[in-house]
Amino acid sequence: MGGIGNATATVTIRVKRFAPRPERPNRSAVTALRKPASPFGSTRKRPRGKQWSQEYTLRVHPHDTVLDCLLIIKRTLDPTLAFRYSCGHGMCGSDAVAVNGTPTLLCTARISDYAKQLPQNTQNEGFRRTATVNRSAAATRGFAASGGNVTETNTTETTEDTDANSVSATDANATVVAAEGTVAPTPLAPDLGIIELAPLPGFPVQRDLIADIDPMLDQIKRLQPYLQADGKLATTREGKVDVFEYLQKPEQLAKYELLSNCIACGVCEGSCPVFAGGEAFIGPAALVMASRFLNDSRDDAAQQRLDAIDTADGIAACQSVRACGRQCPRGIDVGEEMWQLTTAVRER
Repeated sequence: MGGIGNATATVTIRVKRFAPRPERPNRSAVTALRKPASPFGSTRKRPRGKQWSQEYTLRVHPHDTVLDCLLIIKRTLDPTLAFRYSCGHGMCGSDAVAVNGTPTLLCTARISDYAKQLPQNTQNEGFRRTATVNRSAAATRGFAASGGNVTETNTTETTEDTDANSVSATDANATVVAAEGTVAPTPLAPDLGIIELAPLPGFPVQRDLIADIDPMLDQIKRLQPYLQADGKLATTREGKVDVFEYLQKPEQLAKYELLSNCIACGVCEGSCPVFAGGEAFIGPAALVMASRFLNDSRDDAAQQRLDAIDTADGIAACQSVRACGRQCPRGIDVGEEMWQLTTAVRER
């Protein structure tokens, strides 16, 4: 990172929050009687509850991730903030959100890449500022509530001098108090700007940054994402089972190897204007899974898979915008796979 390895700066995290309204006892029965909003059976509904935006100002390292910021907020400032994560290394795909309007993973989004400066006259307008925390002290110092505000409880180290010029010293980010009672603030850290967070587009919101990805998983299951062979075991000349019956050549493996790295994070679906726009579309995540097995030389269900995606809400609903592959954390060119599936359906 060059010269910013140990430097700190302030950043403001603006979170679009949501608290669901409790369901009425008879609301589920009324909802079941309503007709679906889409002719293809889409049952998406607008979340009902309290929505607001909340700001948190932190002092962090520019190379930290947005997930690091949220963990600091969760542990030291606001334990009510809800978000989802698991591995924290871009492998599980559970922490997909919209960062500055762009679907991506919290654990791979660097602060220095997403922090942006806003005009001074609109930076704080209409938003609630919660608290400020020093990242370097957050791990070792507690926070106590005083008068409705979050304040830092410091442990000071005092150095005595025979000339009575004693100084109460705290860490480099605190305020230095002289013996005469004067207060000399330390230089302000550079302001990186603001990062806006929102739930992943195209999915129902459960709470704050947590989106319900069950609709995506159901669509993936619908296309049967598992190997379907003919069931016949190859045998050797001696009549024994051939242990190399599924041996593939490198070029055969290369056709689907990258597709098998899909972690079903939903970033492609949040980037898709068709799926995120609420239209009836099976979604690029499910289609990528189908393409993975269509390109596998061991699979014998190619025609059944093509029949499953050749529907009004299948590959025909894709508008070939190619926005689905711009932020894929696994490097899959999802837009190209959609085009390949469209071609395969037309030429069969």
